[in-house]
Amino acid sequence: VQLVESGGGLVQAEGSLRLSCAASERTFTITWMAWFRQTPGKEREFVATMSWSGAITYYANFVKGRFTISKDNSKGTVYLQMNSLKPEDTAVYYCAARTSPPIGSSVSDYPYWGQGTQVTVSS
Repeated sequence: VQLVESGGGLVQAEGSLRLSCAASERTFTITWMAWFRQTPGKEREFVATMSWSGAITYYANFVKGRFTISKDNSKGTVYLQMNSLKPEDTAVYYCAARTSPPIGSSVSDYPYWGQGTQVTVSS
């Protein structure tokens, strides 16, 4: 499974960004897709996950109501729509894929990762 993120950038507080993650190679094995984020000196943290069918989503408490994970089945692309961004949302955002059935929210649950995309929110 190969994952390529795009869509990061610089945005002002209260603004919006949409991140994209294009999956390729053996996508039929994917069960869950997720977004994580990481800032320097901190551990990578869970943001949101979605079943590959799109039927189930789960979010970290700190993004509920602001971020939405979605999927375009025709393109095999997962999105993270981020609204009402805050300076503390500044991080490198990573897309991840899982090929086992249970839902996962830990870094160790996801064996496949994209290269990351920088999101910077200015105050």
